[in-house]
Amino acid sequence: MVLSAAKKKWLIFGGGALVLVVALAIALPLTIGKSTSNGDGSDTFRGSSVLDEVPLIDGHNDLPGNLYRLERNQLENFNFDSDLRLHPVWGSQSSSYTDLPRLRTGKVGGQFWVAYVSCETQHKDAVERTMAQIDVIKRLIKKYPNDLQYATTADEIEAAFKAGKIASLIVVEGGHSIDDRLSVLRLYYELGVRYMTLTHSCNQPWVDASPIDDTTNEKRNLTDFGVKVVWEMNRLGMMVDISHVSAGVMHHALDVSRAPVIFSHSSSYAMYPHHRNAKDDVLARLPQNGGIIMVNFYSFFVAGQDATIDDVIRHINHIRDVAGVDHVGLGGDYDGVSRQPIGLEDVSKYPDLFDKLAQPGHGYEPWTPEELKKLAGLNILRVMRQVEQVAAGLVSEEPYELNIPDEDIHAFDPNQSCKTDFRYNPSNEMFTEI
Repeated sequence: MVLSAAKKKWLIFGGGALVLVVALAIALPLTIGKSTSNGDGSDTFRGSSVLDEVPLIDGHNDLPGNLYRLERNQLENFNFDSDLRLHPVWGSQSSSYTDLPRLRTGKVGGQFWVAYVSCETQHKDAVERTMAQIDVIKRLIKKYPNDLQYATTADEIEAAFKAGKIASLIVVEGGHSIDDRLSVLRLYYELGVRYMTLTHSCNQPWVDASPIDDTTNEKRNLTDFGVKVVWEMNRLGMMVDISHVSAGVMHHALDVSRAPVIFSHSSSYAMYPHHRNAKDDVLARLPQNGGIIMVNFYSFFVAGQDATIDDVIRHINHIRDVAGVDHVGLGGDYDGVSRQPIGLEDVSKYPDLFDKLAQPGHGYEPWTPEELKKLAGLNILRVMRQVEQVAAGLVSEEPYELNIPDEDIHAFDPNQSCKTDFRYNPSNEMFTEI
């Protein structure tokens, strides 16, 4: 439309006017929505404007767990397109932070939805329970086609964003969901699962969870079977998520993975010494691996009960300093925890985070538009494409048919499988900080 108008002015005023009009046509789109007045006539860059150009991709949202707890996965009377803060049940929950109106306000362009079942299901009904969570995610996406669009690849995320929809991906949190079987892992991939967190809060016969770091200095690695799990994920094109794993497993996964790894929802140990966070020696290895750490917002992983948006920014900036701007993203952990920082209370607050990162005068170098685009989504899109490329290069490799060794099962003590600083409440299937 603008170029057409420019052509009309060329006919009336001649070539000189064309230069002026075309210059204005080019300049205007670059400034609209990208600055905000300071009240003194000057303009500053508004960080949230980048979310109109690239998708904000959140690495971890546990809404499906709440669908099971509160609705028993029945969607008929669940109105995701309403403000759930006003709902008599959902509004009273300390772990409910997500609905479509708030996702839209938050400019979320891509979401990894989590199929999670508790560690209490390990070696019991974990597989069937996980399948039910995969199913409810798919049904949720189908119920809201004007807002959500199913995606399994980086290209499909970008296509959904261009269509004005929230790209919706499925992930599994906790390797206990495969019941020590690579066949189940393969079937999850066929059902659309695009990353698996190797553990949750519990140890498994082939991998240890992070709480063990508070009870021993021994850096225990993946078993041989655990390495095969990682390799099979590489072969499939499923991202290896090392949030929740022990420090030893973090390093071992980086050693053996043939593709970039991710932390879907973890923060910096140097900024807050919790076993769920990554230490600097791990962060420093991400550039060589090509992986990414998506910063968790849970207050008790960030700074404690009174955490704020500024504490989250401290984590983001530290990770940028140690790992580099190409290796940091966002994994808010909304709906999976009971307390979020002041200023990041729910999924609507992402623009506030980006605006603040871009502002000068906060004791750190303001983030540039290109850096913010990487943080928002370009980094995880790059990781996904690299994982997809690795899988394409392994297309002739046969599936691993290894069964978990009997000695691994015999050595596993189920009574020691949940060394955690969270208390599990079976009545609502939630973990709360001890």
